[in-house]
Amino acid sequence: MIAELISVGTEILLGNIVNTNAAFLSEQCAGLGLSLYYQTVVGDNPDRLESTLKLALERSDVVILGGGLGPTQDDLTKEITAKVLGKELREDAHTRERIAGFFKLRGVEPDKITENNWKQALAPEGAIVVENENGTAPGLIMEENGKIVILLPGPPNELIPMFREKIFPYLREKQPEVIVSEMIKICGIGESQVETMVSDLIKAQTNPTIATYAKTGEVHLRVTARAKDEAAARKLIKPMVRELKVRFGGAIYTTEEHVTLEDSVVALLKECGMSLTTVESCTGGLFTGRLVNVQGASEVLKQGFITYSNKSKRKLVGVKKLTLKEFGPVSEKTAKEMARGSLMITGSDIAVSITGLAGPDGGTEEKPIGLVYICVATKKIARVQEYRFTGNRAKIRESAVVAAMTQLRMVILENIRL
Repeated sequence: MIAELISVGTEILLGNIVNTNAAFLSEQCAGLGLSLYYQTVVGDNPDRLESTLKLALERSDVVILGGGLGPTQDDLTKEITAKVLGKELREDAHTRERIAGFFKLRGVEPDKITENNWKQALAPEGAIVVENENGTAPGLIMEENGKIVILLPGPPNELIPMFREKIFPYLREKQPEVIVSEMIKICGIGESQVETMVSDLIKAQTNPTIATYAKTGEVHLRVTARAKDEAAARKLIKPMVRELKVRFGGAIYTTEEHVTLEDSVVALLKECGMSLTTVESCTGGLFTGRLVNVQGASEVLKQGFITYSNKSKRKLVGVKKLTLKEFGPVSEKTAKEMARGSLMITGSDIAVSITGLAGPDGGTEEKPIGLVYICVATKKIARVQEYRFTGNRAKIRESAVVAAMTQLRMVILENIRL
C-alpha cells in the first residue's frame, strides 16, 4: 500500500518547531512495509488543507494526518477531513467522559471546562475513535472507498505512543508485507570509494537493496529487504551483510542503527581496559565532548587538555619551545609532542592530540586553512596523520573530530590484534 503523511500546523511551516513527527512516522511506515512517496506540511488554513487532503487521497491508499485536533479555532483537521469524506460530526460520549475525567484529575469540574474543549469529543460518523492516554484529543481512523485516513494529535508525547500502541497494530493487519533494514556504518573510507566497492551489488539489487548515505567522515549503507514477515526479511538481508563485512572488514564499526562512532570507540577502550587522554587545540574540546556524550565514558577517559595557545601547549603537555618556533603549532612534531607529553603527565594507556588551522583566517600557502595533524600515541608508538579538510570553520573542526575518532579506533584495533 502507498502511504502519505500530512503534517498540519503553521508553526511547522514557519520553522518555530522541528517536525520530528514526520521522521518518526516515516520510520514506522517503512517498518510496516508501506511505500511512502509523499510528505506534506500545510498550515492551519482550511482551503489549503482541504486541497492537500483531496490530492493525497487521489494518489495514496493510507493518509496519515498529524496535528490540528485540539480545542482552538485553528484546529481544523477533523472538520476538514469530515467535509472531504462527506461525513457529519457527532459527539462521542466516551470521549466526552474521558475529557471530563482528564480535567477532574486536575481539579477542574465539568461546569468549569471551557466550551471549546468539548470540540475534541466530536468525531466523523463511522470513525474509529482511538483513545489518547496522554492528552484530551483522541485519534481517529476512517475507512472510505478503499482508502484509510488516520488522524493523530500533534504533540509528539501523544502522537508517538498512540501510533505505537494503537495505529501500528491496526495497519499491520492491513499490510501483507514488512520492510526491514540493517545499517552498516563505515569509517575511514570515502563515499566515492565505498560506492565503487559496492557498485556491482547496487546494480544487481532487487530484494534486498543497498542505499548509501554520506556523513561527515563516515559512510552508512542501508540494506533493506521486503518480505511477508520480519524473520523472512532478515533472512534475505543476512547474506548481503556478510558480503559487505568481507569487503569492508575493520572499517565497519557497527551494524546497529543507533550506535555512533564514539559509542564504538568507548566500547573498544573498555574491552581493552585502556585509559585515554585527549589534547585538543583547533577542536577546543569538541572531540572530548563527543566521547563524554557516551554513557560510561568516565570508565576510560582519564583527562582532557585544551591547549589552544602555544603557552598552554608548553605548560600543560610539555611541547618544546624550540619545536613551536621551528615547526610551528600546526605541525607533525607538535602533534606528536602533545600526545606523548600528555601520556607522561597522566599515565594513560593511549592519547589523542589534534592541532590545526580551522580558519577562516591564518592560513598560508605552505599551511592552508583546513590543515590538521592528528596523533594517536601509546607508550610504544606515536602515529601522526596529516589531513587537509575543506569547508567552513565548523565543518573543518567536525571533520577533524571524526578523523581523530577513526584514527583512535584503528590503533585500538591494532592493539587488540597484537
